[in-house]
Amino acid sequence: MSKIIIYDTTLRDGAQTEGISFSVDDKLRITQRLDQLGVDYVEGGWPGANPKDIEFFKRIKKIKLTHARITAFGSTRHRAQTAESDPNLQLLLAADVPGITLFGKSWDLHVSKVLEISLEENLELIYDSLNYLVSKVDEVIYDAEHFFDGYKANPEYAIKTLKAAESAKAKYLVLCDTNGGTLPDEIGQIIDHVKREISTPLGIHTHNDAGLAVASSLVAIKHGVQHIHGTINGYGERCGNANLCVVIPNIKLKLKLDCISDEQLTQLTEISWFVSDLANLRHLPRQPYVGESAFAHKGGVHVSAVQKVARSYEHTQPELVGNKRKVLISDQSGQGAIVYKAKEYGLDLTKNTPEVRKLLSEVKQRELDGFQFEGAEGSFELMVKKAKGLHKKLFELIGFRVIVERREHDQEALAEATIKIRTPWGVEQTAADGDGPVDALNCALRKALEKFYPSIKEVKLIDYKVRIINEHEGTGAKTRVLLESEDEENSWSTVGVSTNIIEASWQALVDSIEYKLLKQEMQQELK
Repeated sequence: MSKIIIYDTTLRDGAQTEGISFSVDDKLRITQRLDQLGVDYVEGGWPGANPKDIEFFKRIKKIKLTHARITAFGSTRHRAQTAESDPNLQLLLAADVPGITLFGKSWDLHVSKVLEISLEENLELIYDSLNYLVSKVDEVIYDAEHFFDGYKANPEYAIKTLKAAESAKAKYLVLCDTNGGTLPDEIGQIIDHVKREISTPLGIHTHNDAGLAVASSLVAIKHGVQHIHGTINGYGERCGNANLCVVIPNIKLKLKLDCISDEQLTQLTEISWFVSDLANLRHLPRQPYVGESAFAHKGGVHVSAVQKVARSYEHTQPELVGNKRKVLISDQSGQGAIVYKAKEYGLDLTKNTPEVRKLLSEVKQRELDGFQFEGAEGSFELMVKKAKGLHKKLFELIGFRVIVERREHDQEALAEATIKIRTPWGVEQTAADGDGPVDALNCALRKALEKFYPSIKEVKLIDYKVRIINEHEGTGAKTRVLLESEDEENSWSTVGVSTNIIEASWQALVDSIEYKLLKQEMQQELK
């Protein structure tokens, strides 16, 4: 089989995801990254749907792409219009792009109940619209909407719709599982029948309503389809579309077929994160290939085996898709995990040494007490460096006090923290207000330390999570606080646990500040 053609519809189908609203600038930036990835087609949107898409097509002309071809998306002509007079077809042409993707109805249910026209008239809409556009643009792709449901309901008519598109000389006929409920074996059987009737190259466009979009796309390839539709991260209406972040590496690494270069494949994880950031959605950690957890190992047996032979618990190399192996520290860890993480920190530890056994024992005991280190690697790195004697106390708490006061029923509560610390330069005492007790404590700590350690100003708290560990204890339950911090170069997470939420927050805050200062000190020593 020759090269598999990748058609991306993130900007149109993906933008129909609940909660996603790409700006024009977002769409332009995503297009450029898809071009770098080696995607063959980027579907920019539906020019007749909204002004944003019209603006996109206007601005994309000013951006030089090295590989991807831009297509505009739309529907067959309205029954009351000719192809020449149909406003939607004219807007597609006005987009002035190399290709147009047009969808039409394949399922007789949609023809009679949704369009409310005769089956014969629908065939005319398909042929007229495509035939008109083929004479006007370089490429016209036909999306046979609901094809598989249509075929199962009325196979003879579904094939007739494809023949109408073939007669109009569409470049590809894309078979769509629009409702996403067709099983992969059905996909394969139907494609085999279509190929006996149709000679035009076929495409596949699957939705994920039954969790089968990727599997169905791969089955289609096995049955000779070469034009594959999907979206980055599987974004799309309802349950989404075929996830190109899974489809592409499966084509390359499992089916051993050509679609993008090996070098472009290493960009996949980064592009997946890039698109999720612009979509303002959390990146799915358990997403195959590109998720944070895709190559994460927690169990001691797993970690030990992976250190000896990576493929013992990994189906492929994470570096091939731009991802990396991750070893998690928890009460399920063994000595191998401690050694592995220490190596990440530039420290040389070996199994069965007293410090490793002590660290492992401390991790297990603290996790029993409610700590969680797989989500707080900053705190764990401090533990390792303390065990190696590389940590020195840069400040010491003498005491703090936090006051929350509400004076009138219609006013917000006020929070104030007073703190007293000992530094190598003497005792410092200060106070600060905050939006709440934890914020006030954070502000007071920073105020006390910044004159001695100015780099603390670079640290931002970007996330604050609270988890009640033993709910049955009610208001006396233990609280786990996870903080995520960042500076101009790095981000790190720290943890604190106590029955007092202020104390738990204090532990996490101190670890966050100490982590920053220790990193800075070590960098200065290297210089």
